[in-house]
Amino acid sequence: MTAVRLPGADGTFRSHRLGDPRTWDVGPFTSRVAFAAAHVVADPFGGNAPGAPARLDWDATLAYREHLWAHGFGVAEAMDTAQRGMGLDWATALELIRRSASLAASGTGRRLVAGVGTDHGTADPLTAYREQLADVVEAGAQPVLMCSRKLAAAARGPEDYLKVYSALLDEVDRPVVLHWLGTAFDPALEGYWGSSDVGEATGHFLDLVRAHPGKVDGVKVSLLDAAHEVGLRRALPGGVRCYTGDDFAYPELIAGDEAGHSDALLGVFDAIAPAASTALRLLDAGDVARYREVLEPTAALSRHVFGAPTFHYKTGVVFLAWVCGFQDAFTMVGGMQSARDVVHLGEVLRLADLAGLLPDPELAATRWTRLLGVLT
Repeated sequence: MTAVRLPGADGTFRSHRLGDPRTWDVGPFTSRVAFAAAHVVADPFGGNAPGAPARLDWDATLAYREHLWAHGFGVAEAMDTAQRGMGLDWATALELIRRSASLAASGTGRRLVAGVGTDHGTADPLTAYREQLADVVEAGAQPVLMCSRKLAAAARGPEDYLKVYSALLDEVDRPVVLHWLGTAFDPALEGYWGSSDVGEATGHFLDLVRAHPGKVDGVKVSLLDAAHEVGLRRALPGGVRCYTGDDFAYPELIAGDEAGHSDALLGVFDAIAPAASTALRLLDAGDVARYREVLEPTAALSRHVFGAPTFHYKTGVVFLAWVCGFQDAFTMVGGMQSARDVVHLGEVLRLADLAGLLPDPELAATRWTRLLGVLT
């Protein structure tokens, strides 16, 4: 067993022994639909300073999508896990969507959804949505209508949201996923759907879904409120999926209750794919006890990675990809690798180890020691 030094907030260090790598039962699963929102791998030699255009390591970025598909997940492309609005500009996001769509088409059963937003030069929210929606449809991905900072800033009430989204749903030729991203992930989205009261906003959201039968495949809810999500999914029209985006309570929401369950579109699945794939295959077999046994340790890791300020969770996701050997450098677009401190990252390493998610503990220890030597 390999020992590593972990720092505390008081400047002291403690020793932690990494466990042996775990063998997972990965592959396709059928009882739930699950998408992993995938991160991007920055080119360490490409600039990627704050405010600079994004430069990606395309080989490593696309190889990670292959990794997620091999574990049975659909890929949710160009979502906030990929730093949309936090370094990943629309030009690079669109190239990413097109490359991923081409890769998805080269295999069997490779599901792909992609984020549609308003994060480019067009000022009018509806026109901006239309432009990105047309690009995503042309690329061959299923659209995810993401929340819009432009619309949140311009809207004066629920009717403004309903007008924009209704126009898009009337025009689109295929079912989409509606995304409700909470303020923990983006404070600029306060009052989305026309109210800061979540119950009132939910009513407006449901009105939109009900008014467009056949146009909404599902809703992705990222409010980090499990009780609210359960109530919402019970109120959805038949045939409309609830894709949990709750990176705190996903084990229980996916397991479900007597009235139903949530499917998933999660950023944490990027980091815990082997364990999550194994757990979902156990759920297929009806073994809920072992499902929980596998997935619950990952929840402790996820709660830490997605801890406040939640919108910086991407740093922990990329750090894990690096220590696990999926990319050669701990670099992010926009320089966001600096968004979490060394104490936080040390705890990410420890919790990932306890969840059995380090495929090569010696590599993880070597990379961690290198980073620790620079940051302390």
